[in-house]
Amino acid sequence: MFSGIIEALAEVVEIRADRQNKDFTLRAPFASELKIDQSVAHNGVCLTVVAIDGDRYTVTAMKETLDRSNLGLLRAGDLVNVERSMRPEALLDGHIVQGHVDQTARCTAREEAGGSWYFTFEYEPQGGGLTTVEKGSVAVNGVSLTVCDPTPSSFRVAIIPYTFEHTNFHSIGVGSVVNLEFDIVGKYIARLMENYLKR
Repeated sequence: MFSGIIEALAEVVEIRADRQNKDFTLRAPFASELKIDQSVAHNGVCLTVVAIDGDRYTVTAMKETLDRSNLGLLRAGDLVNVERSMRPEALLDGHIVQGHVDQTARCTAREEAGGSWYFTFEYEPQGGGLTTVEKGSVAVNGVSLTVCDPTPSSFRVAIIPYTFEHTNFHSIGVGSVVNLEFDIVGKYIARLMENYLKR
């Protein structure tokens, strides 16, 4: 489980294909503190550490993950938002993020707003609680954010300078593909309502 509060930016240093999987080696400031089998969120995708070498570590993404997220689009030199899993005693500064990306979205607008920024994202509606509500939570590339101006297939988020500078939001522009994880509470409510209406 994660909070959506990004710890650091990790640089992709190598990508290796292994049949339908991809091994990503990244350089991160906390790499030496990691352990094999530890979970780390990468642009919001929970992946398991399989190797560590100094300031670098390696994780593996399977085809399902590559198809559902933007990880398959990564190239060497790209910066990835990373967060280690929450500890039980930690403050929940963001919201409950599972690290299970639901789908991708595309940035359709980036507007400067007096030192901050508004980003608009569009996605393919799929139902099942995969939606946003005004002032609700959504994770974009693993960043816990508050929803503005939602429609059935889009929403906006406001990004303050600190978040812009310390996450890969500074590299997101019109056309960029991002990962979305919708609010887990909304997904459970949608499933409960679906089952109730089938009675």
